[in-house]
Amino acid sequence: MDFLRPTSWREALEIRAARPEATVLAGGTDVLVEVNFGHRRPEALLDLTNVTEHQGWSEADGTVRIGAGLPYARLIDELGDRLPGLAMAARTVGSPQIRNRGTLGGNLGSASPAGDGHPALLASDALVEVASVRGTRLLPITEFFTGVKRSALAADELIAAVHLAPASGPQQFAKVGTRNAMVIAVCTFAIALHPEQRRVGTGVGSAAPTPFRATAAEDFLTAELIGTGQWERPRALPELAANRFGELVAAAARPIDDVRGTADYRRHALGVLARRTVHRVWDDHRTRRRQCA
Repeated sequence: MDFLRPTSWREALEIRAARPEATVLAGGTDVLVEVNFGHRRPEALLDLTNVTEHQGWSEADGTVRIGAGLPYARLIDELGDRLPGLAMAARTVGSPQIRNRGTLGGNLGSASPAGDGHPALLASDALVEVASVRGTRLLPITEFFTGVKRSALAADELIAAVHLAPASGPQQFAKVGTRNAMVIAVCTFAIALHPEQRRVGTGVGSAAPTPFRATAAEDFLTAELIGTGQWERPRALPELAANRFGELVAAAARPIDDVRGTADYRRHALGVLARRTVHRVWDDHRTRRRQCA
């Protein structure tokens, strides 16, 4: 196995163009597990650990740019106030040691349906910045995932960063697993309120071939909140509305039976997660309660 270790972003792109079959190592939380269990034996590893250009974050013109190599631990510590939903999701990734090495870029690159960061990115309308020696482009997160562990990345492209707006309203993330972290999710759900747009965003993981937005549930709750004047005079969310929201989230799922859970259980769990989290974000919004991610 060839071990390719560039020291600059330009060098990494050139190697990617010359060796598109190389497996990218950007934290190793998925790749090294598969190699250790013998599920994958790549001809070459392209290790981005020494490429420092995209290991930070910045904020400009109302957008946060998260470098693909920013470790989860720094994302939690440095961006938890701006991106609470994503920080909540990052807290459920592995152990503290793994969060010191694992990256959002690596999570996206694996394109696993169970990736913990994906639902929060969907709920927040993130953009994925990808690059090659040919140039750079931005992909809406809804167009990034194309199948089970498949993405819209071209063979010569690498993920450079993720762009998203700081939270303008409360956000929540919830995960079902045999324990809170160090486990692949049975299912995950993220919700974000966008008060300035009077809109609700969602993201669902581990319940279909790709992570997805529950758009019918978003449309229902957005119409319910506008139609009842809740944005102008926020009150407790009626239980009937929360229940219907949960039903629509569950109905949008296309899960499978596997060793982690049955399809029926995943649908049931998603309905529960959706009802709980919608109450939490709406209560945070109407009481102006500050979130702690």
